[in-house]
Amino acid sequence: MMVLLHNTLQAQTYEVGVMLGGANYIGDVGNTTYISPNELAIGGIVKWNRSERHSFRASLLYTRLSADDADSDEARRNQRGYKFDNSLLEGSLGLEFTFKEWSLHNFEPQFTPYLYTGITGFLSHDLALAGNNELTERRRNIDFAIPMVFGLKWSIATKFVLGLEVGARYTFTDNLDGSTPEEFDGGENLPSFGNPNTNDWYMFTGITLTYTFGRKPCYCSF
Repeated sequence: MMVLLHNTLQAQTYEVGVMLGGANYIGDVGNTTYISPNELAIGGIVKWNRSERHSFRASLLYTRLSADDADSDEARRNQRGYKFDNSLLEGSLGLEFTFKEWSLHNFEPQFTPYLYTGITGFLSHDLALAGNNELTERRRNIDFAIPMVFGLKWSIATKFVLGLEVGARYTFTDNLDGSTPEEFDGGENLPSFGNPNTNDWYMFTGITLTYTFGRKPCYCSF
């Protein structure tokens, strides 16, 4: 029992760092390009490397989501002229899988692609069309999303890891843009627009830079 506990304690290898990049929204307003960051996104990230092929990962990210029909290639949206601006605070927890073995205690330069998924919760505003056809904030609300992230990472000077990633968040709401206010209207019969059969998405494209610390792992148990 003591041997197993000792080995488990030795297996703790951690990363802590920052996320910096851009975010963009995909839905019923504005541009329909999937990767088109137009707002600054910044946050923090923590990883617990549990083996040479996977790690548990948690992150906190803040950004704004905005879109304008004037930026769309669709004539219908250009003529409609809607636009919105919404703040978003995201927390995410899940698993990161590397395509190759990755050891933070290997002092040779390393590189690997990786995938990340899990569950994301985010705090944003519910929006609705006002009488002047402007999208206005109604209240703050918590919703959830599934993150689908692909990235590349490199080891730097034995103690740092640089990552480049692009990730889509498929949300469980269609009202980041105010197009489906019946999700919260409580019988107010607020006007809706767009496609009611598709939920909203948003993207993060950017870099992560983490500092590594912890004992050399043995990976002798899960």
